[in-house]
Amino acid sequence: MEVETINSFSKSELLKEVYGLIWILPILTLLLGITIEVLVIVWLEREISASIQQRIGPEYAGPLGLLQAIADGTKLLLKEDILPSRGDIPLFSIGPSIAIISVLLSFLVIPLGYRFVLADLSIGVFLWIAISSIAPIGLLMSGYSSNNKYSFSGGLRAAAQSISYEIPLTFCVLAISLLSNSSSTVDIVEAQSKYGFLGWNLWRQPIGFLVFLISSLAECERLPFDLPEAEEELVAGYQTEYSGIKYGLFYLVSYLNLLVSSLFVTVLYLGGWNLSIPYISFFGFFQMNKIMGILEMVIGIFITLTKAYLFLFISITIRWTLPRMRMDQLLNLGWKFLLPISLGNLLLTTSFQLVSL
Repeated sequence: MEVETINSFSKSELLKEVYGLIWILPILTLLLGITIEVLVIVWLEREISASIQQRIGPEYAGPLGLLQAIADGTKLLLKEDILPSRGDIPLFSIGPSIAIISVLLSFLVIPLGYRFVLADLSIGVFLWIAISSIAPIGLLMSGYSSNNKYSFSGGLRAAAQSISYEIPLTFCVLAISLLSNSSSTVDIVEAQSKYGFLGWNLWRQPIGFLVFLISSLAECERLPFDLPEAEEELVAGYQTEYSGIKYGLFYLVSYLNLLVSSLFVTVLYLGGWNLSIPYISFFGFFQMNKIMGILEMVIGIFITLTKAYLFLFISITIRWTLPRMRMDQLLNLGWKFLLPISLGNLLLTTSFQLVSL
């Protein structure tokens, strides 16, 4: 009896470990995919930037310079981690971690493909907005703890910029939720699939799309909205006193933010993983067996990423096209222009929804 009890106990423990590994696998897969995507975005930005400026991009680190991002990351890992002698060291170390954790948590609610989402929550889009508002706290903490006037100015700019553009962004998301009758990212994509290309929220919310696009660029602190780290004015902003891996984390946060914004533009306005064929459910053909289910998921991920890269190309092109704005211009654009427009767009959407009931 004792042997049977021990065997049953060991089997139950083994089953728990197996189930634990099964739950961890999607998370590890997502992390691996995010890492690869960041490396691809860095390479694309360097190649597109080189083409725009009519110069040669990275070409020596691997074929076509594909390994340049890995070489740069390895160099930052090996560099000395310098700490400011008069700074607040605990806050100085925590700041980059808060920024990157808040961005990584955003991937929980992003449906990369058909039935491929870690957490299909009923408040998915609003959870993303709540999580993304934590990142500026980490940037402000980094600027304050550096005990450097340039760093502190950069942290204050990051906080002011985030507050200015989060409100228009939220109003745009509210309008999309009203049209879809849901705040779940999966439901929003499903609501756009009925009429294919014509059912995308891009056509039903053109004003909201433009406001969301501009606000997303500002949230990512991309040119012309890179005031928190303006090199000509603030050396490197809140990153000035950082070195080594902590400095690399800020660059990682920047590209992860860009990837998250691109995916949310795809999910909210470009139909997510759906093709642009109206009245045809593309994925209805692939429900035969498990192999077809995997193929269905892979195709959905490919479609989503293809649409997301369109936004990435636009943001990279804008970086080398428009000059940097002044701080007063940036705040005026957010508070006096985008906020009234996004609020008016939300009121119009609400009115049409009430009339259609």
